[in-house]
Amino acid sequence: MSINPELRRRSVLTGATALAAAPAVIGARAEAAAMPRDLTVAVPDNLVTLDPADANDTLSQGSCRLMLEGLYGFDENMKIIPKLATGYKANAMATEFTFTLHQGVKFHDGTPFNAEAVKINLERIANPANHLKRQSLLSVLDHVEVVNEHTAKVVLKTPFGAFIPTVAHPALALSSPAAIKKYGKDLGRNPVGTGPFIFTSWTPDTLKVHASPHYWVKGLPHMRTVTIRSVPENGSRLAMLQTGEAQYIFPMPPELVATIAHNPKITLVNRQSIIIHGAAMNTMKKPFNDVRVRQALNYAVDKEAFIKIVYNGYADQMDSPEPPLLSFYKKQGAWPYDVAKAKKLLAEAGYPNGFETEMWGANNTLVIRGMQFLQQQFAAVGVKLKVSPLEVGLLISKVYAAPNPQEATVQMNYGGWSSSTGDADWGLRPLFTKEAFPPKMFNVAYLDDPAVNKDIADGLHTADPKARAAAYADAQKRIWQDCPWVWLDIDRIVDARASNLQGAYRLPDGGLLLNDAHFA
Repeated sequence: MSINPELRRRSVLTGATALAAAPAVIGARAEAAAMPRDLTVAVPDNLVTLDPADANDTLSQGSCRLMLEGLYGFDENMKIIPKLATGYKANAMATEFTFTLHQGVKFHDGTPFNAEAVKINLERIANPANHLKRQSLLSVLDHVEVVNEHTAKVVLKTPFGAFIPTVAHPALALSSPAAIKKYGKDLGRNPVGTGPFIFTSWTPDTLKVHASPHYWVKGLPHMRTVTIRSVPENGSRLAMLQTGEAQYIFPMPPELVATIAHNPKITLVNRQSIIIHGAAMNTMKKPFNDVRVRQALNYAVDKEAFIKIVYNGYADQMDSPEPPLLSFYKKQGAWPYDVAKAKKLLAEAGYPNGFETEMWGANNTLVIRGMQFLQQQFAAVGVKLKVSPLEVGLLISKVYAAPNPQEATVQMNYGGWSSSTGDADWGLRPLFTKEAFPPKMFNVAYLDDPAVNKDIADGLHTADPKARAAAYADAQKRIWQDCPWVWLDIDRIVDARASNLQGAYRLPDGGLLLNDAHFA
């Protein structure tokens, strides 16, 4: 049975040891009281919802971590750790998972955390009638049994080898059953969890939370308040950091890294990620229903120049539909920059003079710069690209509004993805299978390859690592050649923070982790 390491933080001083330490303790308390305890984080986009089960963006889900917790979660390196669960046991078929739960935990509204709360939350997410955007994470759930107050058994319809990483996904954070009943569809504006911070307010560009005085993990939180502010313009975010208005910003504008290189009050973060970027092409609409067109646009883009110009070098080239840090990754090679080859393929597909198309994307600096780069590259092969930056909420509504592929109006969509389970299943299934067509999931390219569908289903329904590896290797090979995306880059986590800020991270999937944030 696993024990949450955060519970080991508490120490006890007794007798003469306590008396001897008292002056130091009093001094430490006085110093701590003098330290700033309000954290502001500047981010590039607006939050969409505060119901993680209904959020399809990493920023919203990461922000929800401040207030809500799941049975399992991740540390800063995306190593799975227990949170509200103390441990679990699985049967040999990986169809039953029995979780033991921490005792004495309450939601912010006073509702007890227990096995019944686990049942209500997981079955709510899994129920298709609730139309939650992350329902697909629990599509294999059959039911949850309340064994006793502090033991819950999760029963699946089929074997699922990636179930524990899935449980650690931030979308499976648990809300108060009383809040679920009270707020219904408005839960996304009234989050109530067990986390270190309590919801204060949320306007379109600012989320505020305050410390929970009764948080169940001793010693946390360190901060009095946390504010998440949307600041789409790169220079404005950096200015906030330089003036002290914000203490943590992301992404750090890559073209401005040199300006902080010698600033002792600012620390640059640069680490690998599992975030991929590309431009999805609607494979069910002309001209993108022809694989030669999709391959041509991959040949038409100089990926090295893209990374240099858009990210100032702070990114890596893709060589597979999933990144190397993800489980069961299989290298496929690169699509080289070859304008002549691109023109030849376009001519063979019936577009010797190119064509006109439109690309949607978020309205932040990096995305706009990336789309404009593609616009210039495509022009060299005769493709006239209209670039349409959209506010994130509007973008999501447009991309996922169509009830079926025939009514979808998206032509190209510039976006990114990270598997917030750390597993290949969630790196591939939501993007490249028929079951993942919008609005259910995120296959904005509407790729429907029966062999890929089978591979990913085979990888999902077994706990055998060798069988999973073989299935995902074949899927990656087929998807890479199908080119449902213009494959662009793997992000690096490039952030900037005040040098005295500790315990604040973005995970390899790009999600925020601020629960242990403190000023040193």
